[in-house]
Amino acid sequence: MIRTKRIYEEPSEDDGLRVLVDRLWPRGLSKAKAKIDRWEKDLAPTTELRRWFGHDPAMWEEFLQRYRAELEGKEEALARLRREANDGTVTLLYAAKDEEHNNAVALKRYIEEE
Repeated sequence: MIRTKRIYEEPSEDDGLRVLVDRLWPRGLSKAKAKIDRWEKDLAPTTELRRWFGHDPAMWEEFLQRYRAELEGKEEALARLRREANDGTVTLLYAAKDEEHNNAVALKRYIEEE
């Protein structure tokens, strides 16, 4: 099972494996408080794509297409997440305020569709 969660929310046992999928470390959050198991910054959108998108919901569909193209060639890391999700819960963590239009949601969708 794959879930998404804002990293600023309290960690819980239900989170399972906690994987940060942002390229930048979340502002104002210590590594100890974040309680992540792994940081997969290579699965995050490039800085250019992130800046282009700017979390504008009107650009969401185009962002999904561009992000999917960036994920091509990262099959090893994606396969690892799929295996871990088959074995238990994986929570993809993100810092964005928008809970519906962010890279963790897009990554979850991509993994589940492949």
